[in-house]
Amino acid sequence: MNHFVLLPEQKLAEMKNSLFLLVMILVLLISAVARSQQNDSVSAAISYGSNPAAGKSIFSRGFNMYYEVYGKGEPLLLIHGNGGSIAAMANQIPCFSKSWKVIAADSRSQGRSTDLQDSLSYEMMADDCNALLDSLHLDSVCVVGWSDGGIIGLLMAIRHPEKVKKLAITGANIRPDTTAFSARDIQYMKDFVVQLHLKDLDRKGKNDLKLTQMMIDEPNISRNALQQIHCPVLVIGGDHDIIKTEHTLEIFRSIPGACLWILPGSGHDTCIRFKDDFNTQVKRFFQKNSIQ
Repeated sequence: MNHFVLLPEQKLAEMKNSLFLLVMILVLLISAVARSQQNDSVSAAISYGSNPAAGKSIFSRGFNMYYEVYGKGEPLLLIHGNGGSIAAMANQIPCFSKSWKVIAADSRSQGRSTDLQDSLSYEMMADDCNALLDSLHLDSVCVVGWSDGGIIGLLMAIRHPEKVKKLAITGANIRPDTTAFSARDIQYMKDFVVQLHLKDLDRKGKNDLKLTQMMIDEPNISRNALQQIHCPVLVIGGDHDIIKTEHTLEIFRSIPGACLWILPGSGHDTCIRFKDDFNTQVKRFFQKNSIQ
C-alpha cells in the first residue's frame, strides 16, 4: 500500500526554496570549477619569458633588460638563477600574480636581456634590478630569488635596502669556496671554463663563460654585510642542495630575525619540485612574516 503525506502549503514553499538554493549552490560550484580549469589552461598556455602580451624592455646601465609583468596589487620581483630566464619561475608567476603585481626579469646576459660587455658581477645585477624598479617608479617590493637570484636578492637588501620590503631566497651562497660547494662541484666549474676557453665562442658561449667564471669568483658577501639587512628574510634550502646545509644555516644565522626552512628530500630545485609547498610558505611569510 502506498502512503501519501499531505504537506501544508508553507512546508511545500520551504522545500521549493531549499531545492532552489541547492541548485544555485551546485551551479556556482560548477561555474567555479570551470573557471579554475580555464585559468589553469590559460596559465599552461602562457609562454613565460616569451610572452609579447606581458613583455617589455628597457635600456639601462648599458644593456637591454627584458621583463614581464603579471597581475595586480603590491609589487613582487622574481629573480631566476644562473643561466636561466623568466621561464625558470613559471611555477611561481601564476600563483603569486593572483595576489601581487609580479615583475619577472631576465638578468643581464641571460634570457632575452642582451649584454655585450665583457664584465659581469652579482653587484651589477643587483644594481640592474634597482634600476628596473626605478624605471617602474616602485619604491619597495617583495623579492623572491632562486640560486643566483637569491644572491642578487641579498645584495639588493644590502646595497639598496629601501627597495626590499621582504625577501625570500632559496639555494643562495655568500662565498664560492668549499664551505658552500663540494670540491668536486668547484672543479667541475673550473674544468668547464677551461673547455670554453679552448673553443671559438659565439655570443651564447661567451655568456656561458662569463656566468660560470662569475660563479667561480663570486659572490663575496661578508657576515657583517648580512648583519646589516633589516627587512624580513626567509632563507630556504634543500637538505640535498648543491649548497651545503651548513652554509645555508650560516646565512640564516647572520641575518637579524631571519626565518629558516630546510626542505627534506629536496635538492637545488625547491621551487620546482616542491612548487606548491614553496609557493604556500613564501606567500604566508610575505603576508605574516612567519612560516608554518
